[in-house]
Formats: sequence, C-alpha cells, structure tokens
Amino acid sequence: MDGFENLVSEHHACAFNADCPTRLILNRIADKWTVLVMILLEGETKRFSNLQREIGGISQKMLTQTLRGLERDGLVSRKVYATVPPKVEYALTPLGHTLKVLLYAVKTWSETNIQEVLAAQQDYDQLNLK
Repeated sequence: MDGFENLVSEHHACAFNADCPTRLILNRIADKWTVLVMILLEGETKRFSNLQREIGGISQKMLTQTLRGLERDGLVSRKVYATVPPKVEYALTPLGHTLKVLLYAVKTWSETNIQEVLAAQQDYDQLNLK
C-alpha cells in the first residue's frame, strides 16, 4: 500500500478525522466556484472564455485555480488543441458526472431559500447591533 492508501485505510476515510484526506475533496466540492463550474460543464464541453462569461464575478485567476483543482481531483478533463491561438476545452469526467445531482440540489436549495436566509441575516444583524 502506498502512503495515501494507508492513510485512508488507517483512518477509515472519515471526514470527521482531522487527518482524513476526504476533507480535501469536501473543501473542493463545497466551494461556490466549483458548484457553478461543474453545473455549467454538466451539459456540454466549454472553453475557458465561455465559462468566465457565464459565471458572473469570477476572475480569470479564480477560474484557472478552480479548473486546475477540479482537473487534479479527476472531476474535470482538459483538452488542448494544437491551434494558434491554442484552443482549450473543459468537460466533466465520469467521476465529475457522479456529483451533478448533489450540486444541482445545493444550487436549487440556495435559490429557493435565499429570501429566508436574507431575512434571518437581517434579523440577526439587527439583534446584534444593540
């Protein structure tokens, strides 16, 4: 067994354990940019510029970091075409597709409940300003 397999086996892949590597992927998939990128890639392959245009407020640096992390984790694939200028496309991998139901659920819950959340924040802020 290599070091990674030993660590997962040793800690039974329990995210509540401080040393468990599953925390790394939890951090990745709980990120707002990850959710939005993966939802946009769910239906089709997209170029970097398309993703940046469709995700309001994401910087080039943040999109680059998000895509690299997703690629490293095996959730997104990157294909470079030998053209001038180079054409690069991103798509979900089969592993990435396994997350789409969960990510859509988080997005839908957020959109459905935002008014209640904003009201709760306003109530909290008013109580704590006194």
